[in-house]
Amino acid sequence: MTVEKFKKETETLKKFFQIYCSEKHKGQFQKTYNITYKDLNLTFSATLCNECHDLLFYAIERLQECPHDPKPRCRKCENPCYEKDKYKQMAKMMRFAGMKLELTKAAQKIKKIFKKN
Repeated sequence: MTVEKFKKETETLKKFFQIYCSEKHKGQFQKTYNITYKDLNLTFSATLCNECHDLLFYAIERLQECPHDPKPRCRKCENPCYEKDKYKQMAKMMRFAGMKLELTKAAQKIKKIFKKN
């Protein structure tokens, strides 16, 4: 996987986790991640609960070790690297956050339409 693709995937994970955790969990705290992938040193912070921090870290580890180029969607991968329970947690989180993101985008488009008139 290219460095740009890894960076984009990591940013997507962070965004999805923050949406999910802010809606579903309490007791959040900020944690800074220092991630190395090939020649990229990536640092970012995320405000999540313990469970979500652990799952985000796990997801980033799986992403770093993905042997496929180009990287397929995990649900379509022939050799999944996620443990079954972690995969189920990720699928639940991605469905929820994906719905929230699409609803947010739709609401923004509707607001733009009404502001023009």
